[in-house]
Amino acid sequence: MKQPSKSYDNESIVSLKGADRVRKRPSVIFGSDSLEGCQHSIFEIISNSIDEAREGYGKVIEITRHTDASVTVRDHGRGCPVDFNPIEQKYNWELVFCELYAGGKFQNNAEEESYSYSLGLNGLGLCSTQYSSEYMDVDVYRDGYHYMLHFEKGKNIGGLIKKKAAGAPTGSIIKWRPDREVFTDVSAPLEYYLDILKRQAIVNAGLRFELLDEGSGRAFTFFYENGVKDYINEIAGEKSLTAPHYLAYETKGRDREDKPEYKLRFEITFCFSNNVHTLEYYHNSSWLEYGGSPDKAIRSAFVSAVDAYLKNSGQYKKDEKKITFADIEDCLILISNSFSTVTSYENQTKKSITNRFIQEAMTEFLRKQLPVYFIENKADADKLAAQALINKRSRETAEKTRMDIKKKLTGAIDINNRVEKFVNCRTKDVTRREIYIVEGDSALGACKLGRDAEFQAIMPVRGKILNCLKADYNRIFNSDVITDLLRVLGCGAEIHTKHNRDLNAFDLSQLRWSKIIICTDADVDGFQIRALILTMLYRLTPTLIETRKVFIAESPLYEINAGKKTFFAYSEKEKGDITGRLSGKYTIQRSKGLGENEPDMMWRTTMNPQTRKLVQVLPSDAEGTRNMFEILLGDNLKGRKEFIDMFGHKYIDFTEIV
Repeated sequence: MKQPSKSYDNESIVSLKGADRVRKRPSVIFGSDSLEGCQHSIFEIISNSIDEAREGYGKVIEITRHTDASVTVRDHGRGCPVDFNPIEQKYNWELVFCELYAGGKFQNNAEEESYSYSLGLNGLGLCSTQYSSEYMDVDVYRDGYHYMLHFEKGKNIGGLIKKKAAGAPTGSIIKWRPDREVFTDVSAPLEYYLDILKRQAIVNAGLRFELLDEGSGRAFTFFYENGVKDYINEIAGEKSLTAPHYLAYETKGRDREDKPEYKLRFEITFCFSNNVHTLEYYHNSSWLEYGGSPDKAIRSAFVSAVDAYLKNSGQYKKDEKKITFADIEDCLILISNSFSTVTSYENQTKKSITNRFIQEAMTEFLRKQLPVYFIENKADADKLAAQALINKRSRETAEKTRMDIKKKLTGAIDINNRVEKFVNCRTKDVTRREIYIVEGDSALGACKLGRDAEFQAIMPVRGKILNCLKADYNRIFNSDVITDLLRVLGCGAEIHTKHNRDLNAFDLSQLRWSKIIICTDADVDGFQIRALILTMLYRLTPTLIETRKVFIAESPLYEINAGKKTFFAYSEKEKGDITGRLSGKYTIQRSKGLGENEPDMMWRTTMNPQTRKLVQVLPSDAEGTRNMFEILLGDNLKGRKEFIDMFGHKYIDFTEIV
């Protein structure tokens, strides 16, 4: 039992003060003390410059990603107030950089106030980033002066330096380096900057972001003159089913009767495509990765409108189930960009909002506007309806297929009695169990007699199985050979179709074997059967290859006897090497197939872990493997002919030609 600790009394309660409020618990403010939290601290500084630009002060924001993980953000706004504040009887730099919950955006819901739709609301971002920095240098140009501040690990060094700078352009420059003592990783990758700056350019029409990456020397510019209108054209391209449609609205409301009224405006642009689909939500310029209120509004309104259109136009079959949002989403490109003067973020990381009024207002607006859009654009509405119904019926077919597969693959509890000719092993220890997939009944007999029955099981396959790369799922799972093999493996199948992303029947933890060993004759037919089994595993259980569970057992081509010694050669070269070392008489016997091998020979050459040769199937080049499977076994007939013309000579066994 743990020894009692020292007393817990009135002196045990302590209050974190100053920079320690952030430095000791960064995840409270930034959501994490990892790289993700560090990246959020960077965005806090950028967002302040965005808020200033959106108020009409400055059209360019410049960001420099330095090689030492420091960052510089420069804007051309009015410059952050840092001089003495007679109301608070403190300098503004102390309030802004050193006090949590201090800022100029708390009155944003009042009439004629600044920052009506600001990213920063809580007065936390600038101060928290300063507190979590190894150092921060601030240069502010405003009121004809140049103000300078320097901080180290949350503490100001040297106070405020103020110099005259008449005629200098206004704005703020902040350079800082996130502290490794606060965050576990401070090296925000270039991709992070490219992503957030592009997103901010999209939702802040006309605002230009210029990024300099010192490490690569590359410069990037992000600018969308018409904001989301330009962006949706970029996504949809020229092959969309319908042209983009733009909607905008502004209103007022409250989340609860006793809460203050606030302003809301939003723009939504959407189109339909059978090539790509995208849903992106932004609020006050912050990308809502998890959506929240706008996402709920979009889902509800689109399902209601499309369902009504299908009913009114008689496109549902009798007793057909109602459409779901998944069927619409599969062909929907939609960008939602909303702004409100009161925002309830799920937390400081601003990845989701929870405002009830925003959800209700957007839902009501869309439920009125979408039917009008369908009436005015009947051709587009018909395209959407047709595609959504295709998606719906494909999804339902995929789900039915998945359920049928699950019944076939998991319905049998006692696989010894249910899978024909399968020979199990005795041990239940999965880390030791091996399954040999062999070619036909004759190989089954030889392997059964030559194995170690404690940990080696045998599963025969009859003839050449179906080419799983070309067959559809219905044909594949109507094959008893394939379903029996999958039932023996125990882990199910990975079904990859457009409409079953959430319907996978595969579970690696249910795999019953440590090794899956393909064992076929060393001849042309055997190689083809091996290729077809590998193709089946590649199509239906690629994770088994990725986790290195699949092996090929090499069986010898020749048995060489010299006196009392026996040698096995697995290739022509190996036969030559062995015979070249022998003196005196010897005999060479060509292997005629696994089924004709003696059990002792099977054990020595193919099944004994100490002497056998196994080739592990590796996933080292997934793309190359995929291309090769497609060329050799897929529908690319032209590519197959070209491959054979160019490389076929390398695979001809000239020793067989007399």
